[in-house]
Amino acid sequence: MKGNKMNYILGIDLGTSSLKGVVFDQDGNFIGAKSSSYDVCNPKKGYCEQNPKFWIDAFENVIEKLNRDFDLNENLIALSFSGQMHSLVLLDEQGRVLRDAILWNDVRTIDECKYIRNKFSDKLLEITNNIALEGFTLPKILWVKKYEAEIFEKTHHILLPKDYLRYYLTGKYNMDYSDAAGTLLLDIEDHIWSEEIIRKFGINRKLLPPLLNSTDFVGYVKKDLILKYGFKKKVRVFAGCADNCASEIGSGVIGKDDTMLLSIGTSGVILNPEKKINRSYNGKLHFFNSIYKDTYYSMGVTLSAGQSLNWFRKSFSKKEKFEDLTKDIDKIKAGADGLIFAPYLNGERSPYFDGNIRGSFIGLDISHTKKHLVKSTLEGITFSLRDNFEMMEKSIDSQIKNIISVGGGSKNKDWLQIQADIFNKNIMTINIEEGPGLGAAMIAALGMKYFDNVKECSDAFIKYTQIIKPNKENSRIYDKLFEQYKKIYPNTKSICYNLIGICENQNKSN
Repeated sequence: MKGNKMNYILGIDLGTSSLKGVVFDQDGNFIGAKSSSYDVCNPKKGYCEQNPKFWIDAFENVIEKLNRDFDLNENLIALSFSGQMHSLVLLDEQGRVLRDAILWNDVRTIDECKYIRNKFSDKLLEITNNIALEGFTLPKILWVKKYEAEIFEKTHHILLPKDYLRYYLTGKYNMDYSDAAGTLLLDIEDHIWSEEIIRKFGINRKLLPPLLNSTDFVGYVKKDLILKYGFKKKVRVFAGCADNCASEIGSGVIGKDDTMLLSIGTSGVILNPEKKINRSYNGKLHFFNSIYKDTYYSMGVTLSAGQSLNWFRKSFSKKEKFEDLTKDIDKIKAGADGLIFAPYLNGERSPYFDGNIRGSFIGLDISHTKKHLVKSTLEGITFSLRDNFEMMEKSIDSQIKNIISVGGGSKNKDWLQIQADIFNKNIMTINIEEGPGLGAAMIAALGMKYFDNVKECSDAFIKYTQIIKPNKENSRIYDKLFEQYKKIYPNTKSICYNLIGICENQNKSN
């Protein structure tokens, strides 16, 4: 439908597999959304890359759709971004892309991470409040420096994906604090690029862009692009933030001391806003700056959350839709009659940070059906997130009463009940399921000063649709099962390592 003639703001979510544009008016009313997908390139095992031109093409495709259906070109006045974290974009002196971006889920940097941990582990944790992992940006920089020295010599600008798209639109090089914290190059206390890290690993300070708060004004969309897209007004561009930070904003969890965020997509995230730097995690959870340089959030990650369910469907029930696959799982008792799933299909992120651990079904017997396995899969994903949640809950002063659930895990009523029962907390859902794109639009609204603070902006944009309360009897059962779940990792670790070694030797002999 065509929109009313007023000011529109656009949130752009640059994800791993697609770009989405979400449009609101200046009062926080949802206008519409469009998306455009693109491919991930896997030139070698463990490699994940993307041509930045894909992002520009997808952006232009989304703008065309939004212009057509919602008169975006007549009304757009401001935009901001959410983007995939950690992924490395290298530009030359003229701002031209030097190689495909190395994505966050690329794991070629195992040796670089070992090198960082051996040479600088404790100091890195002190400066960044994080440990070196394959997903972060610093190991990717070191890999290019070592194996593609000619490209690194030509590099004049290091950016992340959303920063590159923002550069394309404005001609300005910047990075916000939330994404900078995910590079392993930011001094989290002083809010500057760490000279100590840069010197240690031989990175030229000039390669790193100026730092901004997410709501800071960067510039206007360039005149040639204003004409190209048919925009009738000057369009202000604000810095934006990392995708998980955008989910934090777009869920309304900021300012709610008794509430955390649970996001289940391909991976799963449990996120807690933090008022100050929290050193108690010792790197076992991620810790990043939020939309302002002196605000923070902690985050635990399950690598194979929704991916575990997708793996099960593709492997054992390919022709079945997800809604049919999960139908009637409420009829299976809590705990799937003694069956527990560990969702370590691609290794596990927090709190174990172990790329070699593997998934398992524990307790499988002849009475178990496909429905048992499906319910166990949903329970196991949620147990994994509770593993992170418990570490967070122990470190904060307030008692958590509510969890806001977003993403694919919030779309199934039975899974929502499982979440409520396993966490033993109220689960809340949101009326608009636009994820990080919603948060990006809210950042643009805050940058335009349509609202005085984040809470006022949240009240305008976000409405909660339902509260799912825990079933106390199920929660008691899940508490007992969770104690058994926590034993799976330490008791299967050596088995998984041995299995990987046997398979590798077998492949070599063949």
